[in-house]
Amino acid sequence: MPTITTEPATFARFDDVQHAFDGGGDGRGCQCQWFTLTNAEWNRTSQPQRRELFEHEIAAGPPPGFVAYVDGEAAGWVRVGPRTLHRRITRTRAIVAATAEPLDDASVWTVSCFVVRKEHRGRGLNAKLLAVAIDFARENGARVIEAYPIDATVGKHPVDDLYHGVLTTFQDAGFREVARQKPDRPVVVLDLR
Repeated sequence: MPTITTEPATFARFDDVQHAFDGGGDGRGCQCQWFTLTNAEWNRTSQPQRRELFEHEIAAGPPPGFVAYVDGEAAGWVRVGPRTLHRRITRTRAIVAATAEPLDDASVWTVSCFVVRKEHRGRGLNAKLLAVAIDFARENGARVIEAYPIDATVGKHPVDDLYHGVLTTFQDAGFREVARQKPDRPVVVLDLR
């Protein structure tokens, strides 16, 4: 049985996050900036520019997420933080229509994306990453965590599209569904009060 640990994504672990990103999915190209940039900003940036933005974000702190390690190797990533810092989310009409939480409320946090290296998938890393993200949000004053996973029971989804996480992972962690943006795109919340 492999040993799985999680650590905050500090500047000293930037290369570890990059290693997790390089192992499958779109983490390398996105640099976990998709939700922090507006669509216009995204379209104006290159992968090297997004990497630089992400490096500055991690260096400035607080950690924007966590790295999962399998037997000491960086294997996964989760982004968590105040929803107000995820500007694309607050500008996405389907999410805005589906949320009951005020868009300017910094006590509403979000878990927006996951990356797991191909060779480490199927080991429950997303569940472990979600658990540490919940604890981090709670410890840092979050009142509610909101997320936008994929309901994998509806339609077909390529693995690379599952970066939002899957609905069952969130349900197993106590999140409840409050709305649907699309048939396969629920909005889920976890009340931390």
